[in-house]
Amino acid sequence: MAEEAQRAFAPSASEDSPASSAGAANGRARPGGVRVSDDLLLDAARTCVLAAGLRRTTLAEIARTAGVSRMTLYRRFPDVGSILSALMTREFGAVLREADAAGESARTARERLTRSAVAAVRLLNANPLLRAVVDKDAEVLAPYVVVRLGRTQRFGEQVISALLRAGREDGSIRAGDLAAQARALLLVIQSFVLSLRAATSGIEAESLLDELAQQLDGALRP
Repeated sequence: MAEEAQRAFAPSASEDSPASSAGAANGRARPGGVRVSDDLLLDAARTCVLAAGLRRTTLAEIARTAGVSRMTLYRRFPDVGSILSALMTREFGAVLREADAAGESARTARERLTRSAVAAVRLLNANPLLRAVVDKDAEVLAPYVVVRLGRTQRFGEQVISALLRAGREDGSIRAGDLAAQARALLLVIQSFVLSLRAATSGIEAESLLDELAQQLDGALRP
């Protein structure tokens, strides 16, 4: 079960469009012709993870929560790892898009990247699903910190890379190895996402986020 839970964060064959798998088969039919959306199934999976954690979530419990038969769920998601992967893609992809939108009014790409990064840290730390994973199944995250990057990390890196390219064009971000810059920024932002709550002992979270913004802005200036 732990192995299947870890797959929720694993890379997929279509990392260039990580949200595609969650919506590809929306509208699968229940027995009797009643349509079942993927969102209904993913909402049920989210409820189960919040209640029990990743490792204790089963397809049977998700089916019961969604009010569908096991076979209806199996037709769309053959194992618990596949539905948890789709759930994490939907959940964290939406958070990253919201964070990117937080920088839309910025005057430069550097300012937008900085604002978006801080927003991502703030939003992810407040996200109930990520908090449930960290609190109940933190070991599931370990491989994606020390061994390999997962789908959500790759998606975040794509957003960072796009902003770095825009900063090259408007002159607000220094030249350098784009891939290395994007990866380094991902690692910095990831450390804040995973460690902010622990790091707020004796220090206000907003003070740490202000410092993050200062460090990112200074590191990216031409």
